[in-house]
Amino acid sequence: MESSVTMPLNQNKHLKQQFVSNLTGSSMLEISLVITSLSIVALLRQAFGLFVTRDIHSGTSLKKDDNATIKDRSLKTYVTSVSVDFLCIIVPYILLLTVFSEWIYGNAAITLLLLILLIIVARFQCTIFQGDEPHNIRESISCYRVCMMLVTCLSILAVDFKIFPRRYAKTETYGTSMMDLGVGSFVVANSLVSRQARGILVRNWKNALLSTCPLTFLGFARLISTRGVDYQVHVGEYGVHWNFFFTLAAVAILTSVINVPPSSCGILGLFILVGYQGFLLNGLNEYLLSDKRETNIVSMNKEGIFSIFGYWGMYLIGVQLGNYLFFQRPTSVVQRTMGWSRVRVWIICLAFWLLTFFTDRYVERVSRRMCNLSYVMLVLALNLQVLSIMMISYYIPGRKISILGEAFNKNMLGSFLLANVFTGLVNLSVDTLSVSSATALAILIIYSLILSAVTAAADFVGFRLKFW
Repeated sequence: MESSVTMPLNQNKHLKQQFVSNLTGSSMLEISLVITSLSIVALLRQAFGLFVTRDIHSGTSLKKDDNATIKDRSLKTYVTSVSVDFLCIIVPYILLLTVFSEWIYGNAAITLLLLILLIIVARFQCTIFQGDEPHNIRESISCYRVCMMLVTCLSILAVDFKIFPRRYAKTETYGTSMMDLGVGSFVVANSLVSRQARGILVRNWKNALLSTCPLTFLGFARLISTRGVDYQVHVGEYGVHWNFFFTLAAVAILTSVINVPPSSCGILGLFILVGYQGFLLNGLNEYLLSDKRETNIVSMNKEGIFSIFGYWGMYLIGVQLGNYLFFQRPTSVVQRTMGWSRVRVWIICLAFWLLTFFTDRYVERVSRRMCNLSYVMLVLALNLQVLSIMMISYYIPGRKISILGEAFNKNMLGSFLLANVFTGLVNLSVDTLSVSSATALAILIIYSLILSAVTAAADFVGFRLKFW
């Protein structure tokens, strides 16, 4: 009797691994221009808000009480607004990252000119210009966080299709790319509005372990599920067993155990980064980039374990930046204004860009895989760049924050988890390497539509998923 042969669930596993391996990325200028175009798209939606009725719920709160009572909302109006947001933000994001990716300079110029035109028209139509408002800074931070999250959620699936430029995919060792920003941006986005940044220092190591149990569980769940379905995993990214959720859990535990005031976090973070970079230059980088692995747990997961120091330093610097820029008690009324915060963000952004160029050229090239000093500087510079662009919303009279953006902002981890699940399902169901560009584009739009719909529905009913 002939033995039956079981077909693997992921028949093109090795081809897909090779498709995202040995890449060198693109230039910092290109990444900066792409990020600029995507950020302006979100501002364009705010400008369009002047001409679109919105009566769902007011303002965006940076840190709301999760148990607060949900206001009554009109389902019809809510769905309409979310649909407009999807067409004005998500669809352009997909197009800019795929079919329009070859016209980088043109995209940046067109979006900028369109924004200027809309601002002029909006200000001309408004009889009273709305100046500084108490919630403007919170709105800008929310928009920045959503922008980075949407780019990450769209890229993790788009990278498996040929329509997504290879230079935007994660680099193998050294270099810069769009997807290299994903994990770092998630860490920075959370650090800027974290409990530590707000000066809440009440945790101990026991509470830290309990609070990170869900992240640890997610890490093991991802490990078991990827092994169970034979899902393609690039070992050089984190190691054999390690993943993003383990890194988040480790950073959260370290930050809680070594509990320092937010005004000192930046100094500690810089000390950690400089020390870690010193070890890298003295042979640790050769160890981390080597393909040789021993059988012990550290060697098998060396990239993920040692990069914790880089992400921890990044998080600590983000904590002090958030405290200084947004939560520090002002000494004068002037410091409360949107203009002062905007100037500070622009100056600090420029400083981090200068540090990025210096460290990349004279210390060590940018490496997401090791999370070295130049990578941390680059992530901070680009995130502050997005935030500074979002603060231009101050000049948009009658601005309307997108409902869909608010939904993603309130459920960032939940939407990211859902995006990972959907990405896995698509990869197991579709041969992403052989589909046409039109089919790939259709799949990306359907994927983002379902992700947006579920996230919006969770927001509508008041569901929150937050561990850290």
